[in-house]
Amino acid sequence: MNVDLAGRVAVVSGASAGLGRAIAHGLAGAGADVVIGSRNADAIKRAASEIAKINILVANAGGPPPGSALTLTDADWEQAFRQNLMSAVWLIRGAVPSMKAQGGGRILTVITSGVKVPIPNLVLSNVFRSGVVALTKTLSFELAPHKILVNNLAPGRIRTDRARAIDEAAARASSRPVDVIEREVSAGIPLGRYGDPREFAAMAVFLASDHASYITGTTILIDGGATRAMQ
Repeated sequence: MNVDLAGRVAVVSGASAGLGRAIAHGLAGAGADVVIGSRNADAIKRAASEIAKINILVANAGGPPPGSALTLTDADWEQAFRQNLMSAVWLIRGAVPSMKAQGGGRILTVITSGVKVPIPNLVLSNVFRSGVVALTKTLSFELAPHKILVNNLAPGRIRTDRARAIDEAAARASSRPVDVIEREVSAGIPLGRYGDPREFAAMAVFLASDHASYITGTTILIDGGATRAMQ
Protein backbone atom coordinates (compact mmCIF):
# COMPACT_ATOMS: atom_id res chain seq x y z
CA MET A 1 0.00 0.00 0.00
CA ASN A 2 1.45 3.33 -1.07
CA VAL A 3 0.77 6.22 1.31
CA ASP A 4 1.32 9.64 -0.22
CA LEU A 5 1.00 12.62 2.11
CA ALA A 6 2.76 15.08 -0.18
CA GLY A 7 1.46 18.61 0.16
CA ARG A 8 -0.01 18.05 3.62
CA VAL A 9 1.14 19.71 6.80
CA ALA A 10 1.38 17.63 9.96
CA VAL A 11 1.89 18.97 13.47
CA VAL A 12 3.30 16.45 15.95
CA SER A 13 3.71 17.38 19.60
CA GLY A 14 6.14 15.60 21.89
CA ALA A 15 8.23 14.74 18.85
CA SER A 16 11.75 15.09 20.19
CA ALA A 17 11.97 11.42 21.22
CA GLY A 18 10.11 8.13 21.49
CA LEU A 19 6.77 7.58 19.78
CA GLY A 20 6.30 11.21 18.76
CA ARG A 21 9.63 11.25 17.01
CA ALA A 22 8.88 7.97 15.23
CA ILE A 23 5.54 9.33 14.01
CA ALA A 24 7.17 12.55 12.78
CA HIS A 25 9.72 10.50 10.83
CA GLY A 26 6.98 8.28 9.40
CA LEU A 27 4.84 11.20 8.24
CA ALA A 28 7.84 12.94 6.71
CA GLY A 29 8.81 9.72 4.95
CA ALA A 30 5.34 9.63 3.39
CA GLY A 31 5.86 13.14 2.02
CA ALA A 32 4.18 15.37 4.61
CA ASP A 33 5.68 18.64 5.76
CA VAL A 34 6.11 18.04 9.49
CA VAL A 35 6.18 20.59 12.28
CA ILE A 36 7.31 19.24 15.64
CA GLY A 37 5.95 20.62 18.92
CA SER A 38 7.17 21.33 22.41
CA ARG A 39 6.21 20.01 25.84
CA ASN A 40 5.68 23.58 27.05
CA ALA A 41 1.93 24.24 27.17
CA ASP A 42 2.14 27.86 26.01
CA ALA A 43 4.37 26.84 23.10
CA ILE A 44 1.90 24.15 22.09
CA LYS A 45 -1.01 26.57 22.00
CA ARG A 46 1.06 29.16 20.15
CA ALA A 47 2.25 26.66 17.54
CA ALA A 48 -1.28 25.44 16.84
CA SER A 49 -2.62 28.98 16.43
CA GLU A 50 0.23 30.27 14.25
CA ILE A 51 0.28 27.54 11.60
CA ALA A 52 -2.15 28.61 8.88
CA LYS A 53 -2.54 25.24 7.19
CA ILE A 54 -2.88 22.04 9.24
CA ASN A 55 -4.05 18.80 7.64
CA ILE A 56 -2.84 16.34 10.27
CA LEU A 57 -2.51 16.80 14.02
CA VAL A 58 -0.82 14.27 16.30
CA ALA A 59 -1.41 15.16 19.95
CA ASN A 60 1.29 13.38 21.92
CA ALA A 61 2.70 14.06 25.37
CA GLY A 62 5.22 12.35 27.59
CA GLY A 63 3.95 9.98 30.22
CA PRO A 64 3.29 11.19 33.77
CA PRO A 65 5.26 9.72 36.68
CA PRO A 66 4.30 6.33 38.12
CA GLY A 67 2.67 6.11 41.51
CA SER A 68 -0.34 5.08 43.55
CA ALA A 69 -3.59 7.03 43.51
CA LEU A 70 -3.33 7.52 47.27
CA THR A 71 0.29 8.66 47.44
CA LEU A 72 0.63 11.04 44.49
CA THR A 73 0.40 14.71 45.42
CA ASP A 74 -2.10 17.29 44.23
CA ALA A 75 0.73 18.85 42.23
CA ASP A 76 1.34 15.51 40.49
CA TRP A 77 -2.34 15.28 39.55
CA GLU A 78 -2.47 18.88 38.33
CA GLN A 79 0.64 18.48 36.19
CA ALA A 80 -0.64 15.26 34.61
CA PHE A 81 -4.01 16.90 33.95
CA ARG A 82 -2.33 19.72 32.03
CA GLN A 83 0.25 17.56 30.29
CA ASN A 84 -1.87 14.59 29.28
CA LEU A 85 -5.40 15.92 28.89
CA MET A 86 -5.38 19.67 28.45
CA SER A 87 -2.50 19.59 25.96
CA ALA A 88 -4.78 17.57 23.65
CA VAL A 89 -7.62 20.06 24.20
CA TRP A 90 -5.36 23.03 23.38
CA LEU A 91 -3.87 21.47 20.28
CA ILE A 92 -7.20 20.31 18.87
CA ARG A 93 -8.83 23.65 19.60
CA GLY A 94 -6.05 25.40 17.70
CA ALA A 95 -6.04 23.03 14.73
CA VAL A 96 -9.75 22.51 14.01
CA PRO A 97 -10.50 25.94 12.47
CA SER A 98 -7.80 25.37 9.85
CA MET A 99 -9.07 21.88 9.11
CA LYS A 100 -12.63 23.12 8.75
CA ALA A 101 -11.51 25.83 6.34
CA GLN A 102 -9.76 23.23 4.18
CA GLY A 103 -12.67 20.83 4.17
CA GLY A 104 -11.25 18.11 6.37
CA GLY A 105 -8.34 16.74 8.35
CA ARG A 106 -7.00 14.05 10.63
CA ILE A 107 -6.56 14.22 14.40
CA LEU A 108 -4.65 11.49 16.19
CA THR A 109 -3.83 11.23 19.86
CA VAL A 110 -1.20 9.00 21.45
CA ILE A 111 -2.55 7.53 24.66
CA THR A 112 -1.97 4.17 26.38
CA SER A 113 -3.29 0.62 26.48
CA GLY A 114 -4.18 1.51 30.08
CA VAL A 115 -7.43 3.03 28.78
CA LYS A 116 -8.58 -0.56 28.10
CA VAL A 117 -7.08 -2.33 31.11
CA PRO A 118 -5.61 -0.04 33.81
CA ILE A 119 -1.87 -0.50 34.26
CA PRO A 120 -0.75 -0.94 37.89
CA ASN A 121 1.14 2.00 39.38
CA LEU A 122 0.34 4.25 36.40
CA VAL A 123 -2.88 5.78 37.69
CA LEU A 124 -2.21 9.26 36.28
CA SER A 125 -1.81 7.88 32.78
CA ASN A 126 -4.83 5.60 33.17
CA VAL A 127 -7.07 8.45 34.35
CA PHE A 128 -6.15 11.35 32.12
CA ARG A 129 -5.63 9.39 28.94
CA SER A 130 -9.05 7.85 29.47
CA GLY A 131 -10.23 11.45 29.54
CA VAL A 132 -8.64 11.94 26.12
CA VAL A 133 -10.66 8.98 24.81
CA ALA A 134 -13.87 10.61 26.07
CA LEU A 135 -12.83 13.89 24.48
CA THR A 136 -12.02 12.42 21.09
CA LYS A 137 -15.08 10.20 20.98
CA THR A 138 -17.24 13.25 21.58
CA LEU A 139 -15.35 15.23 18.96
CA SER A 140 -15.66 12.44 16.41
CA PHE A 141 -19.41 13.09 16.29
CA GLU A 142 -19.05 16.87 16.25
CA LEU A 143 -16.36 16.96 13.57
CA ALA A 144 -17.57 14.21 11.22
CA PRO A 145 -19.76 16.63 9.21
CA HIS A 146 -16.58 18.62 8.53
CA LYS A 147 -14.72 15.50 7.31
CA ILE A 148 -12.34 15.69 10.25
CA LEU A 149 -11.55 12.21 11.53
CA VAL A 150 -10.45 11.68 15.13
CA ASN A 151 -8.75 8.53 16.42
CA ASN A 152 -6.52 7.34 19.24
CA LEU A 153 -3.38 5.23 19.13
CA ALA A 154 -2.88 3.13 22.26
CA PRO A 155 0.62 1.68 22.60
CA GLY A 156 1.50 -1.30 24.69
CA ARG A 157 5.14 -2.03 25.43
CA ILE A 158 7.11 -0.24 22.72
CA ARG A 159 10.90 0.01 23.01
CA THR A 160 11.29 3.65 24.04
CA ASP A 161 13.03 5.56 26.83
CA ARG A 162 9.69 5.66 28.64
CA ALA A 163 9.38 1.87 28.59
CA ARG A 164 12.96 1.57 29.78
CA ALA A 165 12.27 3.94 32.67
CA ILE A 166 9.21 1.91 33.72
CA ASP A 167 11.24 -1.30 33.60
CA GLU A 168 14.04 0.28 35.62
CA ALA A 169 11.56 1.45 38.26
CA ALA A 170 10.15 -2.07 38.50
CA ALA A 171 13.67 -3.48 38.78
CA ARG A 172 14.52 -1.13 41.65
CA ALA A 173 11.27 -1.91 43.45
CA SER A 174 11.88 -5.66 43.26
CA SER A 175 15.69 -5.60 43.60
CA ARG A 176 16.08 -7.50 40.36
CA PRO A 177 18.02 -6.79 37.14
CA VAL A 178 16.17 -4.79 34.51
CA ASP A 179 16.71 -7.48 31.88
CA VAL A 180 14.78 -9.91 34.09
CA ILE A 181 11.88 -7.46 34.18
CA GLU A 182 11.98 -7.12 30.40
CA ARG A 183 11.91 -10.89 29.92
CA GLU A 184 8.92 -11.17 32.24
CA VAL A 185 7.05 -8.43 30.41
CA SER A 186 7.87 -9.96 27.02
CA ALA A 187 6.58 -13.31 28.22
CA GLY A 188 3.18 -11.71 28.83
CA ILE A 189 2.97 -10.37 25.26
CA PRO A 190 1.56 -12.90 22.77
CA LEU A 191 4.10 -11.83 20.13
CA GLY A 192 6.82 -12.31 22.73
CA ARG A 193 8.66 -9.03 22.34
CA TYR A 194 8.54 -5.27 22.72
CA GLY A 195 7.31 -3.29 19.73
CA ASP A 196 9.51 -1.12 17.55
CA PRO A 197 8.56 2.60 17.40
CA ARG A 198 8.46 2.31 13.61
CA GLU A 199 5.72 -0.32 13.86
CA PHE A 200 3.70 2.09 15.97
CA ALA A 201 4.34 4.98 13.61
CA ALA A 202 3.15 2.94 10.63
CA MET A 203 -0.38 2.90 12.06
CA ALA A 204 -0.29 6.67 12.56
CA VAL A 205 0.76 7.19 8.95
CA PHE A 206 -2.06 4.91 7.75
CA LEU A 207 -4.69 6.73 9.81
CA ALA A 208 -3.41 10.08 8.51
CA SER A 209 -3.87 8.93 4.92
CA ASP A 210 -6.79 8.69 2.52
CA HIS A 211 -6.76 4.92 2.99
CA ALA A 212 -8.35 5.45 6.44
CA SER A 213 -11.20 7.66 5.23
CA TYR A 214 -13.91 5.58 6.97
CA ILE A 215 -12.29 5.29 10.41
CA THR A 216 -13.14 7.75 13.17
CA GLY A 217 -13.94 7.74 16.88
CA THR A 218 -11.92 4.64 17.59
CA THR A 219 -8.97 3.58 19.75
CA ILE A 220 -6.50 1.25 18.10
CA LEU A 221 -4.16 -0.88 20.20
CA ILE A 222 -0.61 -1.44 19.01
CA ASP A 223 0.54 -3.81 21.72
CA GLY A 224 1.49 -7.18 20.27
CA GLY A 225 -1.81 -8.61 21.54
CA ALA A 226 -0.98 -7.95 25.21
CA THR A 227 -4.26 -6.29 26.20
CA ARG A 228 -6.79 -8.88 27.30
CA ALA A 229 -9.90 -6.68 26.97
CA MET A 230 -12.33 -7.60 24.18
CA GLN A 231 -13.34 -4.00 23.54
